[in-house]
Amino acid sequence: MSIAEPMMNVDEAIRLRRSVRGFLPREVPEATLREVFALAQFAPSNCNVQPWNPHVVSGDRLKRLREALVAAGMRDDPIRPDWPADGKFTGIYRERQVGAAQALYGAMGVARSDAAGRKLAYIRNHAFFDAPHAVFIFMPEPFDTREATDIGMYAQTIMLALTARGISSCAQGALGLFPDIVREQLEVSGNYKLLFGISFGYEDGDVKANAARVDRAKIDDIVRFHR
Repeated sequence: MSIAEPMMNVDEAIRLRRSVRGFLPREVPEATLREVFALAQFAPSNCNVQPWNPHVVSGDRLKRLREALVAAGMRDDPIRPDWPADGKFTGIYRERQVGAAQALYGAMGVARSDAAGRKLAYIRNHAFFDAPHAVFIFMPEPFDTREATDIGMYAQTIMLALTARGISSCAQGALGLFPDIVREQLEVSGNYKLLFGISFGYEDGDVKANAARVDRAKIDDIVRFHR
């Protein structure tokens, strides 16, 4: 397999990967796209079923999809995700959620009381944060939770392969909130259920949201070693 751009080792890619929310219009070369998604095929899956069904969208098709999703968000259309998206976090999980939101909106200079500003900031999810590419990952029926965990590993493999090539990304549950629009635009059969999407491209360092940083829990607070 040819290498299109300079690579980094896996440890570096893991540490450097983060959610980027502002991209340059520069497209990723086609050869690099194919290389990344070929690498992602090495992700593990139960019984090697490879349950992922990714649709990589760029160019005019991405523009049309962006317009449709942004319009739905601005109209406050009711969401109809294929998978539950209304769960509430509690305890330490809620604290982490709040901490992430404070870091993000703080970096953007959007106050909690600024309802209009917060809505516009959220709608940028549906605009792919101006990324030139997005991948929507579907899972065929009747697959369920077990196969969805496989797709999580597949998505992480994609993002690490992108990071190793200097390409930023953001995994977005928000891109799974209007699956019927996505299916219609991409001509995907109804028996393929949308889990989420990943926006990706080259980071725009001038976007304020990209200055946000979040903490990670310490290993001793998370991991239990048994022997």
